[in-house]
Amino acid sequence: VLAALAAVTDRLGLTGTINSTFNEPYEVARQFASLDHLSAGRAAWNVVTSWDAFTGENFRRGGFLPREERYSRAKEFLAAATGLFDSWDGTEIVADPVSGTFLRDARAGAFTHRGPHFDIEGHFNVPRSPQGRPVVFQAGDSDEGREFAAARADAIFGRYGTLDEGRAFYADVKRRLPRYGRTPDQLKILPAATFVLGDTDAEAHETAHEVRRLQVSGQTAIKYLEHVWNRDLSAYDPDGPLPETDPEPGENTIALGRASVRQFRDPRETARQWRELARAKNLSIRELVIATTARQTFVGSAATVARAIDDLVQADAADGFILVPHITPGGLDVFADTVVPLLQERGVFRTEYEGTTLRDHLGLSVPAPTRPGP
Repeated sequence: VLAALAAVTDRLGLTGTINSTFNEPYEVARQFASLDHLSAGRAAWNVVTSWDAFTGENFRRGGFLPREERYSRAKEFLAAATGLFDSWDGTEIVADPVSGTFLRDARAGAFTHRGPHFDIEGHFNVPRSPQGRPVVFQAGDSDEGREFAAARADAIFGRYGTLDEGRAFYADVKRRLPRYGRTPDQLKILPAATFVLGDTDAEAHETAHEVRRLQVSGQTAIKYLEHVWNRDLSAYDPDGPLPETDPEPGENTIALGRASVRQFRDPRETARQWRELARAKNLSIRELVIATTARQTFVGSAATVARAIDDLVQADAADGFILVPHITPGGLDVFADTVVPLLQERGVFRTEYEGTTLRDHLGLSVPAPTRPGP
């Protein structure tokens, strides 16, 4: 799909998600390097790991890795892939029809990687791309995920609900960069954010309330709670109070291997915090789920939303945002038509593209090869 999109677009960044737990560096590096050439330097790889057997069953090896080993493998996977991208420095191709010489040095693409997870050696057959190597995205709110992003990623997805949470996440990730010899501008923090626009703030808030109720049905709210309580809660009224009983400890038998909110949280502590929030704000199960699962949301008129976005960036809570429209397709059109011009008037959004590659669009420099060329 991304290769097809590359043929009919000329500025759009093309990001694909590939798992590092069940794939191999050479294959993935070749796929993204090829896409980077097809798109003239607009490819990006969203590196993810998998922690559950449910995903593992889709692959030959099956099973899953403990969290520590999962991130250890991901770090080495990305290091090996980077070595493959950098096995070309961009000066090797001569393509001289007179002499019949194509490469200046036949050693171009030669690589060797030895590590606990991968032991590979050979020749990488995709030359260096216009942006050096594909942009690397990473999404992970855990400590391991943040450290992984600080070490290797060009951008990290984030998620938060308040300004204080956003500033804390931003500061925590940025302070990790120096230990890897990196500067703050080498990693972009891009939280996911929904938006609902209206002619007035009141109209937008009314629409946003209705959208969230439609997105979180009663059945969805109960299923979400079951992942924490680890028991059947189908008898509970989604518009009633939370269960007074504590979650069942131990292995989650409700999620059946699927990703759940138990992955990084203590279920009993989560239940305690949710009960406090529900009592303080008089929230039902569904209202509680809506409140606790919401991304950073911009709601209001175009002027209100433009100001809120600018304020968060100026407050060091984000470098930009991954916008998630509540209606697709076409949900971004009204944002582009009404909010973007106001951001441009504020001088915080470009009026013209500053280059042709995805790195240009994100304000990322072209990385130097980690291994010197011939």
